[in-house]
Amino acid sequence: MALFSEQADVSVRPAVPGDELAITDIQLAAWRSAHTPEVGQDVLAGLDGGAIAERWARAITAPPGPGYRVLVACEGADVVGFTAIAPLPAPEESPLAAPGGEILSLEVAPVAQRSGHGSRLLAAAVDLLREDGAAYARTWVLDGDAGRAQFLSSAGFGPEDAVRELATGLGPDGETRTVAEHLWGATI
Repeated sequence: MALFSEQADVSVRPAVPGDELAITDIQLAAWRSAHTPEVGQDVLAGLDGGAIAERWARAITAPPGPGYRVLVACEGADVVGFTAIAPLPAPEESPLAAPGGEILSLEVAPVAQRSGHGSRLLAAAVDLLREDGAAYARTWVLDGDAGRAQFLSSAGFGPEDAVRELATGLGPDGETRTVAEHLWGATI
């Protein structure tokens, strides 16, 4: 009698040309699912999927330099999540400090969330940053994104003392709308 256990065919791999379409679909779906109250439905509905896919295609095929990478999480042959990472130079004010890395984006399709894909993507991103000599990783969290804050906290990241404001466009009153992002970091 043969014993076996069913395991999902899940993996993380470098993104390849053609993945930009799935990445764009995942990014738009994840943002619309998680950020509509903060960013606004009209802003999210107005995003140009074609332009976003072109930017992801360039990031995959012609990254701006060493250490810039795009990874995808797969369930079987289907891309269900992605992350993008970049190097950070060592801080100028401390020449002895090790360089770090930034997680520019990490999204999982809403239907595939809470299946371990985000954790696999984060672990792979941190492994690559370490291979490149990073001792610190950071990322930005949109104000009000409690799910991402909880996820990062459970992975050892914590909020730092930095906030940036991003313009999202004009509101119905003609005023520029902004959202705040908070810096989170971890020693890796």
